[in-house]
Amino acid sequence: MVLSSFSPMEVTLLGSFSAFSPVSSERRLSNAVFSSSKSNPRRRTHRVTAVKSVALKTHVGGRRLRKYENGAATVAEVVENPYSGAETASPDLHKSLSDFLEEARDLVGDDDGPPRWFSPLECSSQAQGSPLLLFIPGIDGTGLGLIRHHKKLGEVFDVWCLHIPVMDRSPAKDLVQLIERTVKSESYRFPNRPIYLVGESVGACLALDVAARNPNFDLTLILANPATHVNNLMSQPLVGMLNVLPDGVPTLLGEIFGFKQVLGGGILRDLFAVSANLPTLSRIFPKDTLLWKMELVKSAVASANTHIHAVRAETLILLSGRDQWLLNEADIDRFARTLPNFIVRKLKDNGHFLFFEDSVDLVTIIKCTCFYRRGKSHDHISDYIMLTSYELKQLVDDHKLLIDATSPVYLSTLANGKRVRGLEGIPSEGPVLYVGYHVLLGLEIVPVITQFLKERNIHLRGLAHPMLMWNIQDDRLVDPEMLDKYKMLGAVPVSNFNIYKLLQSKSHALLYPGGIRESFHRKTLQGEEYKLFWPEQPEFVRVASKFGAKIVPFGVVGEDDICHLVLDAKDQRNIPILKDFMDYIDEATKQAGNLREGDGTELGNQICYLPGLVPKIPGRFYFYFGKPIETAGKEQELKDKDKAQEFYLQVKSEVEQCIAYLKMKRESDPYRHLLPRMLYQASHGFSSEIPTFDL
Repeated sequence: MVLSSFSPMEVTLLGSFSAFSPVSSERRLSNAVFSSSKSNPRRRTHRVTAVKSVALKTHVGGRRLRKYENGAATVAEVVENPYSGAETASPDLHKSLSDFLEEARDLVGDDDGPPRWFSPLECSSQAQGSPLLLFIPGIDGTGLGLIRHHKKLGEVFDVWCLHIPVMDRSPAKDLVQLIERTVKSESYRFPNRPIYLVGESVGACLALDVAARNPNFDLTLILANPATHVNNLMSQPLVGMLNVLPDGVPTLLGEIFGFKQVLGGGILRDLFAVSANLPTLSRIFPKDTLLWKMELVKSAVASANTHIHAVRAETLILLSGRDQWLLNEADIDRFARTLPNFIVRKLKDNGHFLFFEDSVDLVTIIKCTCFYRRGKSHDHISDYIMLTSYELKQLVDDHKLLIDATSPVYLSTLANGKRVRGLEGIPSEGPVLYVGYHVLLGLEIVPVITQFLKERNIHLRGLAHPMLMWNIQDDRLVDPEMLDKYKMLGAVPVSNFNIYKLLQSKSHALLYPGGIRESFHRKTLQGEEYKLFWPEQPEFVRVASKFGAKIVPFGVVGEDDICHLVLDAKDQRNIPILKDFMDYIDEATKQAGNLREGDGTELGNQICYLPGLVPKIPGRFYFYFGKPIETAGKEQELKDKDKAQEFYLQVKSEVEQCIAYLKMKRESDPYRHLLPRMLYQASHGFSSEIPTFDL
């Protein structure tokens, strides 16, 4: 690479782009580093990925230049730095449509040349081994459609965005070939790295075509409002109107792309109230470009519909509820029947341009659908993406009513056996296996996991029934988002193998041996709350001893102070109006499989259902974590069946003692009931910790 000084604001990248251009390999690319120095000297530029030899000429007197050489590819970065020696500020995590238009203005100012890839500077912090993400833009073609998501995506993906210049007239087949060449090149360089194709609208059609032409490559598709058909009732009159109108008609965009219908007043004002944005829209969508885009959409849709049967890649479709221009649900149903690995995520309150909307976070959606992987398949343990502080706050806010209403009390036990309030007695280093009682509906899960994160910065990985990890497709009876919290919190399908992997990785694992039989207990004369439904065999003892894991027994009390169970599964089956719902639950349970199949005890009678509850004036949740039980050095001893059984019964007994202790001591808690707690906080402040019984 050759560096030389040029005129102060000149940035030119020259070279051969045969692997990235749909046109002749002899064609040269100029102005490929999209500098914004003329319009805004403090704005960042983008990173441009090129193949083969590249000569970069830039003025270096007020900027930093970073260059990366990685195999056949060369990546050049230019960072605007108005202060000599000073670092640029971190990118804004809450960019808006105005930011998109501002940066788009820099891209389309003197935009020519063939389509090419660039990588935003915000996306430069990805972890080693991150998969490649190729973003294929929609009708705008700028490649900036994920601008609000660059920072988060860049932490877990190697992000490349396709820029299609305004005056480029490459047909759909040439764009498909460009993407295909990139897929093949990167697959050759990194054969074990999956490649994500993220396309919106017409870009989703191009992604489908690429996947259909390359069924043997390791591709994953994320398609946002894929253009499955062209609404002729809208498109034909618009094409005719565009043909007779003069250039510079940006105000028509609200009708053409449904801004007024799907984006709402806030973003609409962002678009049209700021006069500086109107020339940008005119440059992105001049009349002849709009006419070309309409034809591009038609050809891309036709090609994708023709070849969709050949797609073998796993596919996530993001479907807006208020996009009526290029999408209809009948086509999505056809996709579901055609695509072998298909998930649809319906965003009912969003419009066509969903990546610009505040309520949509692409990384969070990927987490909630378990759609992130670094290898051949998703690994719930190694591919888990940790909660961000914002996501944790959102999760706590979603459960704020439960947490505030129950004012949970957390007790733990020090190594010397002393009970203390708080989680001081919890071991800091893993592996640790927390074994305890599962309350009705698992109401304790979110409070305890978030408390561990806040107080001790320890992330509990819960072992969950596989059904909780599903991506629910039938939203008629069950809201698919009701299971999101478990995936966000890092739940892992319960199995001996996953317990092994968690402890091997020195994790803090949360195990409920009673499983769904405990959390979906029944309405009986004696009551089943606080009754353990554990298997007879010591399932976790030997694997814990293999890694010297500490076992922390714990109990939870308080469900009977929050609600009263009035309808269990047996009752609901006798109510005709609930028949369809119960049939759905039975089918879901059957598909998930009975983890205790063959167990002749009550534990084998596993039935999932949503219990009918009558809420009470809330009492209080109490958590008690007993003294950690050591398994280090006992691996050989616990290989003996009788010794393992004795150890297992000891752990079970400790859990029962924790429950009994809490049930007894809560009787002496002056703040067990809601009114005394409210009065205490009214006089001491609503953020004050409410006292409890004497330890």
